[in-house]
Order: sequence, then C-alpha cells, then structure tokens
Amino acid sequence: MGGLPLRERVPFGRWGPLGVAVDPATWRAVPYLLGGVALGVGYFVGLVVAISVSVTLVVIWVGLPMLVLTILLWRGAAMLERRLVGWSFGVAVLSPYRPRPERGFWAHLGWLFQDPATWRDLGYLLLLLPLSLAEFTVVVMGLGLALGLFLSPVPIVLSGEWLELWGLRIDTVPKALPVMLLGLVLLVPALYAVRGLAWLHGAVARLLLGVDETRLLAARADQLRASRARGVDAAEAERRRIERDLHDGAQQRLLAVALDLGRAQAKLDADPETARDLLASAHAGTKAAIAEIRDLARGIYPAILTDRGLDAALSSLAARAPVRVDVTVEIADRPPAAVESIAYFVVAEALNNMAKHSGASQALVRVRREEETVVVEVSDNGVGGAGAVPGGGLAGLADRAATIDGVVQVHSPPGEGTRIRVELPCSW
Repeated sequence: MGGLPLRERVPFGRWGPLGVAVDPATWRAVPYLLGGVALGVGYFVGLVVAISVSVTLVVIWVGLPMLVLTILLWRGAAMLERRLVGWSFGVAVLSPYRPRPERGFWAHLGWLFQDPATWRDLGYLLLLLPLSLAEFTVVVMGLGLALGLFLSPVPIVLSGEWLELWGLRIDTVPKALPVMLLGLVLLVPALYAVRGLAWLHGAVARLLLGVDETRLLAARADQLRASRARGVDAAEAERRRIERDLHDGAQQRLLAVALDLGRAQAKLDADPETARDLLASAHAGTKAAIAEIRDLARGIYPAILTDRGLDAALSSLAARAPVRVDVTVEIADRPPAAVESIAYFVVAEALNNMAKHSGASQALVRVRREEETVVVEVSDNGVGGAGAVPGGGLAGLADRAATIDGVVQVHSPPGEGTRIRVELPCSW
C-alpha cells in the first residue's frame, strides 16, 4: 500500500529523532492532509444538497431514483477514499460491502439500503470536513512554521532580501543560522504531529470505511467450525467408501482368485484342461483386482502427481474424462505438495461434477501463477446453474481449498456453462 504503515514507530537508528524526516511514509501523508479539506468541502456540500433535494422529492417519486443515484455516488466516493487512505497512510482498508444479489430490482434496492456499510460510508464522508479542517490547520501551522524558519537563509542568499522576525532584523546568513536551527528543532515535533494525524485518520477510515474486525473474526470462526465439521464428515464418508470398495471390489475378486486356485490345484492331476481354465480365470481376476486397487490408490493420492507433477497428473485426469478437456498449466516451478494435491483434487471434483450434472461437451482446465498465488480455473459449456445442484460438490471444493486459506469462486448462470476459479496461496 505504498510504504510502511504510519502507525509503526520509526526507529531512531543513526538518524536519531530526525529519522521521521527521512522516512518517505511521513511525506507521503502530507499531500492528503493538506488537500483533504478540498475533498471534505466537496463531499459535504454535494451530499447535503443531493440528499436534501432527493428526500424532498420522494413524495412525488422523482426523489427515489435521485436518492439511489446519490447513494451510488457516495459509495463510489468511499471507494476512492479507501484507495487514497491506503496510498497516503499505508493503511489497508478492506471493502465491507455485502455480496450483491444476482438479479432483481427490489433485491438490489434492499441490498443498497440495508447494508450498514452504506451508511457508515455516509458518516465518514460527512465527518471528513471537520476532520480535514483540523488536519489542515495543524499541518500548515506546525509544518509551515518549522519549514519557514528552517529555510529563512534562502531569500537572503538568493536575492539579498532581509526579514523581520519577532522584532529582530535578519539580513545576513550568520544571523539566520539560529533561526534555521530553531526551525530544525521545531520540524521534528511537527513531523511527528503529521504522523499522529495520519494514524488518527487511518484509524477513523478503518472504523467507518473498513470491515468490522470483530464481526469478521466471528464469521471466520463460524466458517472454520462449519468447514471442520464438513471435513470430518467427508473424511468419515471417504473412509467408508474405501472400506466398501475394498470389501465389495478387490477383496471379492481376490477371494474368487483363491477359490479358482484351490479348485485348479484339486483338478491338476485328474482334469488338467479344467485346471488350466481355472488358472486362466484366476489370472484374469488377479489383474482385475490389481486394476481396482490401483484406481483406489489413485483416488487417495495419485502416484503420477508425486512423480511427474501437476501438468502430467491433470492431463491424466483429462484423458479419463468422458468429454474433451483441454489442459493448460503455466507454472515454471512446482508448488509445494499440499498446493499441488489440493489443485489436483479440486480439478478432479470439478470434472466429476461436470460429468454428472452439466451436460457439457467440452471443458477447459487452466492453472497459472499470479504472484504468490496458484490460480486454478475449470470451465465448461454445460447447462450452468451449478450452485443450484444439490450435492454438486461445491461445498467440498471450498472446504478443500479452505485448508490452506484458499478461495473458491463459482460463476454458473443457467444456460451459460460453469466457471470455477480457485485461488490457492503459495510461497515458493
């Protein structure tokens, strides 16, 4: 966000207390502290006029669209303020808005009016005028006085002009040096006042424009508890599935092989031809059991992923899919094993859902790196509506990604196919 947060202390180091003067973060805050008063006046006057006119005209219905437009404009101004505060003060202000409904005029209207962030935006924009006036006054008086005194020798050197200060005539550089030193002394507290104002403004912005951290932490805790419960259920279901597949599949085949071998051994001397057929049957059963165990092991963790990486593993998935699947992997270095595993099983689950529910004829899988994130995208040309399919597996995708703080986004409008985007944080 453009420099160190201003709430952090500047270490004195070899610069001593003047470290605040050489810190770029201090000077980055000054333009906003000086220019914020113009924004504050503009916001205050514009909002008071627009809200007054809109509320007055609501009785003839003309005011309702005007009020909606006013709300949209002040939310846009709040978005601008988040960026300005972030760049100027190094304070990350997260967007607090509730998710927008997909369709419906009245749903959008309710979303706009019922979101508490809308009214907290208004409070911030109205508060900005008195806050910015106080900031402007302190910065101009403190920083202006200190810099004026510190630069007092400049006009004497450049043009020979003299100045009068506190009844004293200062017309030579030696006379200006004590004034310059006084300005230097006053500059340090003035700059610390700048940092204090920046910290205060950033705190107000985070309080009114940002996310309620208590509510965010509570929601995160609820999400983690629900995800953990679903993870336990999923692990138990997976254990039962493996037990069932072993019992009904490979175990039964191996039992049949043992019976065939026993019968072949009994008939080896008396009926060699039948014994030969039984041995052939046992051989075929053994190969089938091996194939089932291999498929089962691949479902637990594919060996190809460990040996050859994500590109080969996803290509193997695509080859077994019932429709055409194009795979693109744009990652030069292999990510950590946990990220590779989650990316693989996310694609596997997405393709499985596609085969069951989407009716698609083709799909696209793309994996790429964006800074410190692995992005996995799976899209198809099916019927869409993936969020409405009961048991479609999307909750499982989100739970799997959430184990490393990943994020799953699903865009699946009816009739327009499905696009799943998974962002997995990764440090190489």
